[in-house]
Amino acid sequence: MSPAPRVIVIGDVMTDVIVIPEGPMVRGSDRRAQINTRPGGSGANQAVWFGSMGTRVSFVARVGAKDKPHLEAYFKGFHVDPVLIAAAEKPSGMLVTIIDPDGERSFLTDRGANLDLSHSDMPVWLLDDTRLVVVSGYSLFAEHPRGAVQWMASEAKRRGIPVAVDAASVGFIQEVGTQNFLDWTAGFSTLFANADEAAALSGTPVLEEQFARLVPNYGRVVIKLGADGAAIGNAEGLRISRPAPRVDVVDTTGAGDAFAAGFLSAELRGKPLEASLLAGIEAGSAAVVQIGGQPD
Repeated sequence: MSPAPRVIVIGDVMTDVIVIPEGPMVRGSDRRAQINTRPGGSGANQAVWFGSMGTRVSFVARVGAKDKPHLEAYFKGFHVDPVLIAAAEKPSGMLVTIIDPDGERSFLTDRGANLDLSHSDMPVWLLDDTRLVVVSGYSLFAEHPRGAVQWMASEAKRRGIPVAVDAASVGFIQEVGTQNFLDWTAGFSTLFANADEAAALSGTPVLEEQFARLVPNYGRVVIKLGADGAAIGNAEGLRISRPAPRVDVVDTTGAGDAFAAGFLSAELRGKPLEASLLAGIEAGSAAVVQIGGQPD
């Protein structure tokens, strides 16, 4: 019996330092807080959610050399095939997340070894049994990893394998320029974006207009609307929109990554579009009721 088709996720590995202060920060003084440390990063989160859902997934990233053994073991524990390239010169990336009482997050980022992901790191041989390549937008915001991702994406598209991208960060999109991001991802099959990212990339806050402006660059667009659920559109405009269940939000870290993995896992199993959208919403809702961006 042949193995199940593979998903390849390309993205960052970060050490997440998650800080939950007891109240507002006090400039120049102390504030008690709950602080947790765990592996994270948008690409890593997506891979772990895919693996936890029973989807065959390989995850490609660069990490600090001293972290490679324990990170490989960590990802294997979530049924992820880790393709981790050791960087001797730089440590693994680190992300400090400060969580407000309402669950909203602010980030301080040092991408470390992720910035050196290169063309030669790409496991092109895995494309022989791959159904989908998923790219974290963070890999597009610096020259080295962007070149690697674009080369792998072109190889995938040449073989008829769809490539999905998560926009990842409205701040970085605005920093590199929205038109640059659109050019770098032109022809990708699916764009995942939250409301702020979709507004920045399309130049409009109106959902229907976002689809009209973004779909020509992609096969389809999936917009994550937080507590309002999600919507999907293609060349015909808005196709399906569904609300999210009401939950007590603890931490929104990784909710979008869980959503994308839930949606795509369901679709790869042959679920219809509405069922796939609902699966993504369910996964995103499950992510926000716990601390950190990955399943327990």
